[in-house]
Amino acid sequence: MILSRGWSLFLVAVGVFNWAIWPRFSLAIWDDARAWTGRVGHSSPTSFLLVHAVLVITAVVVGTIVGVLGVRGFLVDRRVRTARSVVAAQPEPSRR
Repeated sequence: MILSRGWSLFLVAVGVFNWAIWPRFSLAIWDDARAWTGRVGHSSPTSFLLVHAVLVITAVVVGTIVGVLGVRGFLVDRRVRTARSVVAAQPEPSRR
């Protein structure tokens, strides 16, 4: 299956979105008082932090996979378009 250029760019955008949003979200969770049993970063993590860490890691991994698929789809689409233009530019063989 070959993705269209539009869908490929959409997948790349989803991957970039995941990389832009989730790391910032993880910083907010880290600084949240509910994430720690005592002082932030100096005490034991709570299940709140652990659950959100799993969520962030999963989202970034899925975002990376989706972004890579989008890039690969875009490159395949570009190769197909280039091959079509090369074939279209070649003169027709003369028939005798």
